[in-house]
Amino acid sequence: MTATSLSRRYFEDLYAAEADPWRFATSVYESAKYTRSIDALPHARYRKGLEVGCSIGVMTRKLAERCDDLLAIDIAAAPLAVARMRCAEMTWVRFARMTVPKEWPNRIFDLIVLSEVVYYLGEADVVLLARRAESTLASSGNILLVHWTRPTNYPLSGDRAAELFIDQASTYADVRIQERTKEFRLDLLARSRK
Repeated sequence: MTATSLSRRYFEDLYAAEADPWRFATSVYESAKYTRSIDALPHARYRKGLEVGCSIGVMTRKLAERCDDLLAIDIAAAPLAVARMRCAEMTWVRFARMTVPKEWPNRIFDLIVLSEVVYYLGEADVVLLARRAESTLASSGNILLVHWTRPTNYPLSGDRAAELFIDQASTYADVRIQERTKEFRLDLLARSRK
């Protein structure tokens, strides 16, 4: 495992080699994960949502059905272009290229989705990510974490990424749902009154 976050170049190279390197649009695993993720959201509607690591926009379309306003961000330009086309008719969805956590939108969100992205970060950046989320999470907001739990070559395992984020967020958010399948874990946090 590496100690630092994966670079923009890592993702740009992946998308240059293949438009959908993780098979988001066709994988049975991804489809089941998306369905469970959406089902886990406790509110029928969210005023403002943030999806970090939107890739080609498959999950973005599903989140858009639950959000009045959705900002979807990614580190690489190529998948953002595909995501924009995939969601073209959804005028309430906006896209931006950002390198999280160094870059972070300056807005308040009712929902922050971190699906299979935290384990791309080194530990110091996970700590910063938790602080960024705290600064922009609405008083009744939710954070959804979803991570692959089988072996990876990323800086962190799915379990370590989720547990570190949850520990850092414990001063402002409580865990409401924790679930495991054979392949992924899902953690839903809610802003606490601490």
